[in-house]
Amino acid sequence: MFLESILTIKNLIDIFLVAYLLYKSYKIMKDSGSINVFLGILIFLITWILVSQIFKMHLLGAIFDKMLSVGTIGLIVLFQEDIRRFFLNIGSKESKINLFRLFRGGNKKIFAHEEMLPVVMACANMSKEKIGALIVIEHSLPLEDIVKTGDYINANITQRLIENIFFKNSPLHDGAMVISKGRITAAGCILPVSHDLTIPKHLGLRHRAAMGMSQASDAMVIIVSEETGKISIAHKGKFHLRISPEKLESMLTESVEN
Repeated sequence: MFLESILTIKNLIDIFLVAYLLYKSYKIMKDSGSINVFLGILIFLITWILVSQIFKMHLLGAIFDKMLSVGTIGLIVLFQEDIRRFFLNIGSKESKINLFRLFRGGNKKIFAHEEMLPVVMACANMSKEKIGALIVIEHSLPLEDIVKTGDYINANITQRLIENIFFKNSPLHDGAMVISKGRITAAGCILPVSHDLTIPKHLGLRHRAAMGMSQASDAMVIIVSEETGKISIAHKGKFHLRISPEKLESMLTESVEN
């Protein structure tokens, strides 16, 4: 009786872990715009289980086994960035399954409220002047690879510096600025462009780059449109379009507190 209860608990844990793994895979694929690929893989796995384990179709099962082994390597190559992001997320301080967080004190500093105001004021001014801008605010996942694509600055966050960097005649105005640990780390950075077909066609390359960055990390990306002057935010694979400076400050405050 005791042994049966242990087996039952083990089976429940097994089912829960498989369900959690499928859910996390679904979230990653959804955020990266590859949900159809996830559904295709899920259908293939269900078919493989039916053929090999339930109906015991040996010849077809052997073919599916070969396809599975080759397909696994192909998926690793195809989704290497998403896999890298998955393991970075597991090791981050915000991960609920990080076993080491109990021995670490405090949360990672994003930036203080007084460092946030220059960003809001600069975005408000650039919005009025219709000056395009792209500002990436690092959260728990490190952005060293993005910083390396631009020019290293490591300066205090000031309104004048932000506006000067994105001034139309500035050599760094076309790239993205990265803010990390309460400092302007780099400017002129190149972001991964999202090819998600659900992005509205009227949004330009800045918005697609912002979406790509929000899908590849947990960073919050601020966009100021050069055409309309509107302020938008891309975060966790979602757009918050045409927001006011007050709304921008509110969202940044929430991100700091969380």
